Amino acid sequence: MVSHLRMVLLGFLVLVVGISSGAYGAVSQGIAKKIERINKRGPYLGIVVPNSFERDPLLQSPSFVADDHFPYLDFSGKRFRIGELENKKVIVVMTGLSMLNAGITTQLLLSLFKVEGVLHYGIAGNANPDLQIGDVTIPQYWAHTGLWNWQRYGDGPNDELALESSGDYTRKIGYLEFSDYNNVSKNGKPVANFLNNVWYQPEEIFPVYGTPEVRQHAFWVPVDKDYFTVAEKLENLKLGSCVNTTCLPRTPIAVRVKRGASANVFVDNSAYRSFLNTKFNVTPIDMESAAVALICLQQKTPFIAIRSLSDLAGGGSALSNEAGIFSSLAAQNAVDAVVRFIALLS
Repeated sequence: MVSHLRMVLLGFLVLVVGISSGAYGAVSQGIAKKIERINKRGPYLGIVVPNSFERDPLLQSPSFVADDHFPYLDFSGKRFRIGELENKKVIVVMTGLSMLNAGITTQLLLSLFKVEGVLHYGIAGNANPDLQIGDVTIPQYWAHTGLWNWQRYGDGPNDELALESSGDYTRKIGYLEFSDYNNVSKNGKPVANFLNNVWYQPEEIFPVYGTPEVRQHAFWVPVDKDYFTVAEKLENLKLGSCVNTTCLPRTPIAVRVKRGASANVFVDNSAYRSFLNTKFNVTPIDMESAAVALICLQQKTPFIAIRSLSDLAGGGSALSNEAGIFSSLAAQNAVDAVVRFIALLS
C-alpha cells in the first residue's frame, strides 16, 4: 500500500511539473521509472552518513556489493548508492554537514525509496570522560540541543519566557546560565552576564500518523527498540586500537549509552561538553544524528545511530592532542560496527 502511494505521488509530480519542463526538483519520467524499478527490488535499509571520510570505508568494505543494474541514482544533488551489505539490501547516501542537510537527505530517502529502516553512523565528539577515542557508542535517545529560547537580560528562571503562554516555548527541559561560566566573581558570587540564560526547547513535529498542521513536540527521540536490542550484541566486537605504531591506552569498545545530542555547533569547549554531560547525561555530540532521528520519528520509520568517538570535546585528556591521529581509526571502527550490526539483522 505504501509503495503504491509512493508511486502515485511520483506520477503526480511528473504530471504537475511536466516531463520536459526541466524545473528544478522535478521528478522526470525517466527518474520515476528507475525509482519504481529500484523499489521493486526492495525493501532497503537506508544508511545515512555525514561525509565521504566516514562513507568511503563502508563502500570499500568487501562486505558491500554494488547493485549490478542500479549501482546508484542521482537526485536533487544527492547520490543514492544501491547495493547489498552482509546480504542485506541497502541504500547508502551522504548528507553533508549539519542538521539541515541531514534532515533534507533523510526525508528524500524516505520519500523516494522503499525503506524499512534507517541506520545513521559516523564519528562524534565525546562528552563522557569515562570513554575514550575509538569507542563506538549506540545511544538509546537523541535530542536536538540547538533549539533555544534566549531570555532577555534581567529575567530569571521564575520569569515566563517570551511566547511561553501561547505554548510555543517551555521551561520544562532546562537552561544554561552564562554567568555560571564567568571567570571573575564579586564577593564570592557570580557576576551578572548580559547573555543571561538560554532555555532548551523541544522540536515541533508533524507525524504522518497525526493530524496535518497540528503540532506535537519531541525532545528525546528514542531509537527503535528492536534495533537497540540487536546493538547489545556489538559489545563483544573486536575494534581497532592502533594507527601505524601509535596505539590507544586500551582496546576500544562498543557500548550502548543512554543519550546523544546534536546541534549546528562543533563543540570544542570543555565547559560546554561538561554541561551537556552533567545536565543531559549525553555521551556522543554531533551535528546530524538528531535530525535523522526527528525525520524518522515523523515518518514512523525504525531508526538507530552508531557513532564512534573521535575526541574528548574541548580536550582535557592525555589524548586530546591526538584526535587527528585517530580520527581515521574512529571512522573505521564505526564502519566495523555498522557491518556487524547489519550482519546481525540479516
